Amino acid sequence: MDVSPREAEVLKLIGEHLSNAEIGARLFISVRTVESHVSSLLRKLEVPDRRALARPIAAVGTTRPAPVLPAPLTSFVGRAGERAELTRMIETGRQVTALGPGGVGKTRLALTVATDAAGTYADGVWFVDLVPVTDPDMVAAAVGGALGLGEEPGRDLTESVIAALAGKHALLVLDNCEQVRDGVALFLERLLAACPRLAVLATSRARLMVPFERIYQVPPLSLGGDGESDAVALFTERAAAVGRSLDPSLRAQVAAICDRLDGMALAIELAAARYPTLGLDGLTAALSHPLRMLTGGSRAEDRHRSVRAALDWSHALLEPSDRALLRQVSLFVAPFTAAAAAEVAGVDAGIAADGLARLAEQSLLVVTPVPGGTGYRALETIRQYGTERLAEAGELAETRSRHLRWCRARAADLATVGPDWRARFDAVADDLRAALKWAADLPEHRADAHRLARSLADLTFTRHLVGESQARFEQAAALAEDPADAASTLRNAAAVAGCRMRGDDMYRLHREAADAARRAGDTAGAAVGLATVATTAFRFSSKFVRVPPREEAVGLITEARGLAGDSPSAQAAVALAEAGMALLDAFETARSGAGGGRGDALPETIRRAERAVELARRTGDPLAESAALDTFAAVRSWAGDPFGAAETIRRRAGLLAAAPVTPAGTHELVDALAEAAEAALGIGDLPGARRWARQLADHPLLAEVGHRATSLLLVADALAGNVDEVLTGGVRFLDTWRRSGSRDTPVLGAAAAGVAMVHGLRHDDEARREWREVLDQSETLSGHAHGYGAVFDAILLLHHGQAARALERMAPDPEEVWRWITWTWLHWYVALRAEATVLAGGPDAAGRLADARTVVSGNPVATAVVERAEALLDRDRERVLATADAFEAAGCRYQSARSLILTGGEHAARGAVLLSELGLAPMAAPGGSHEGR
Repeated sequence: MDVSPREAEVLKLIGEHLSNAEIGARLFISVRTVESHVSSLLRKLEVPDRRALARPIAAVGTTRPAPVLPAPLTSFVGRAGERAELTRMIETGRQVTALGPGGVGKTRLALTVATDAAGTYADGVWFVDLVPVTDPDMVAAAVGGALGLGEEPGRDLTESVIAALAGKHALLVLDNCEQVRDGVALFLERLLAACPRLAVLATSRARLMVPFERIYQVPPLSLGGDGESDAVALFTERAAAVGRSLDPSLRAQVAAICDRLDGMALAIELAAARYPTLGLDGLTAALSHPLRMLTGGSRAEDRHRSVRAALDWSHALLEPSDRALLRQVSLFVAPFTAAAAAEVAGVDAGIAADGLARLAEQSLLVVTPVPGGTGYRALETIRQYGTERLAEAGELAETRSRHLRWCRARAADLATVGPDWRARFDAVADDLRAALKWAADLPEHRADAHRLARSLADLTFTRHLVGESQARFEQAAALAEDPADAASTLRNAAAVAGCRMRGDDMYRLHREAADAARRAGDTAGAAVGLATVATTAFRFSSKFVRVPPREEAVGLITEARGLAGDSPSAQAAVALAEAGMALLDAFETARSGAGGGRGDALPETIRRAERAVELARRTGDPLAESAALDTFAAVRSWAGDPFGAAETIRRRAGLLAAAPVTPAGTHELVDALAEAAEAALGIGDLPGARRWARQLADHPLLAEVGHRATSLLLVADALAGNVDEVLTGGVRFLDTWRRSGSRDTPVLGAAAAGVAMVHGLRHDDEARREWREVLDQSETLSGHAHGYGAVFDAILLLHHGQAARALERMAPDPEEVWRWITWTWLHWYVALRAEATVLAGGPDAAGRLADARTVVSGNPVATAVVERAEALLDRDRERVLATADAFEAAGCRYQSARSLILTGGEHAARGAVLLSELGLAPMAAPGGSHEGR
């Protein structure tokens, strides 16, 4: 076995139960590359699936995941009793809050306890710093970021976090919860209810007030012991670290200083940092300064007095220019550079760099790496202190305005996407959000807030944070003074909702956009909006929780028609809505059997769809034309013209390939790629289906939802007999499907049925049962009973020689089946039904073959199936053999092998070898059986 070093790394991480996305992030490689390594390992190790890959590693014992904790820059001193007590509490309680004032040492204590306890948590320890989070609704986003999760269309990040941690024995550390306490409380209530083996250790200045919370009051450092206390030990170690060791004889004097500082860890560290320049006498004198303690108002709260005293004292010793710089940079939520500080403080870059260095030397700022150089960060306590000082100096509004301008400039810089774009966005995103939150509440900054919200909406969409993007578009619309701007922004919000699979939001937002256009005096725009609302209800009905009633859509179309006037765009939108409604009515009539078939409504429905396409083309808007082509393809499909429908869909996808990358364009493109793949499957173009499905799987919008991304690719590979690709793609599908909470839209049923069939062809009953469980949670009755389920079940039954059972599975007549299923499966159903009839010895085999030949004409795979069945009926071995080449040319290697085996003789041996090379079990003779299969 020749396993490469990289494959060995992937194998180890599989043993740690990491998903492909997590492995890619850990090794800095793409998910596609991870999938390739997994496929190679399955082949080299001769194991059937990912579970088997993990077993050898688990058998020899893997190390527990390393705790995902920040590495402290300084050692932890003392607190042995506190560490032991807090450790006991998290072992016995679901959620413990380490409570105490700023500067008491909550964070360092929590980190140390988490590190000590890491070995007891099989699935790891995770740390989340909530300091940059200013919006309670963004708590889940912060936790998801720490876990390496991205947002998934169709669900919020809280659900993603719950899915990732469900069943995990892990410890989650949430640091600095006080400023988003309400958001943390709501988040924890949902998280802990769904994750019974998860423990949470939080740090906060105030209780979270959740029912299951246990409080550990973090005490100050111990002060007694004649100079042998934890407080003295901390001062001594930190003083030595800045270059001046303490003589043991001075411990009593140090103890007195620590006592004056009430044993507050931050205050002691600040004092120790000043020791080299002031000495103990100077420190003692400074502590006697009148500003050492603030009194009155909120500053009189006991829990703040000690830290404020230390900060006041440290602040008073700064040069005036450094005091000003400290309070001005306190507005930065995330790490910032010297250049950024210069802009916000309104000083020369050189002066800013000098001042920042001095502040860092005095432990008032932390030096940290940032993209492109050196950055600085103020600890939260110091940042809050600086902001208060800024307000006292009367500089808050002016400095916030400069910070807002800086944020808008950074947002403009990010408008062009480059190779380091993601890192640059992440570095400033929290500041953009903080500036927007401040500006949005002030009437004088409403225009700036609108522009920043609009920019942030675009940026978060590019970053694939689609939930936030929709919210920012809606926020920008609410801040817009011009209703025309609001209408445009709401249309973008609706498109993002579409990308998130939120049909109800699409409907609501398009309707709000129409109302805004009407307020702006844009009657044509209002007409387009109302017609689009109606169109959304039938084009994307599967994305709705509650599909609007038909009468509501009819009313919207009538209203839109009255407003359209002679506007080409409005007329095109109304024509599209009318075509869609005609198709919906005709289909429902035919499906119910009331109309007897397609015929009566067919010509008028086609005419309306063709007119909608022509009017949309005249507008010059590729998105309008795409929507019309989508409806026209559905009409052609319903009319029994799958090849015309496929050609229309390919035309649509080609049109969108050159369209700008916008929310609306992305929504249309993803939809078109999926339809193009399905259309190719329906006409037997398996290579084409794989090409379209691969484009869909590689689309960045679907990076975090691999089950949706790979579903159609799995279907194409299952039908083709590409077993390695099915096994590899199935790993990604299961990873993300389970992380999504094991629930999704019915479109996943075909993929699950296809993978289950492949495992059945391999005689892997355990894996097939696992995929049948997936299918049970994602299928629809009609799709499984009469569509993909019947097709995949029939292929498997025929492989096992159970032709009679296959025929029973496909008992419904094709003339009825089309009413219940998408036409994608009709040719496959008709062809396999004819073959099952021949192999089962059905008396009507010849008639079914003749009917099938007419239906599937032009479909290379289905035609070859019918041709083979007819040859078998005629006992013409040469014609059966010829179909092997037809299947091979069509990219269907499994059916090619099946033809060779059905031919018999030496050809059967060749077919058996091909099946083995594909990784499939031997095929039973026609009419035979495999018990239990």
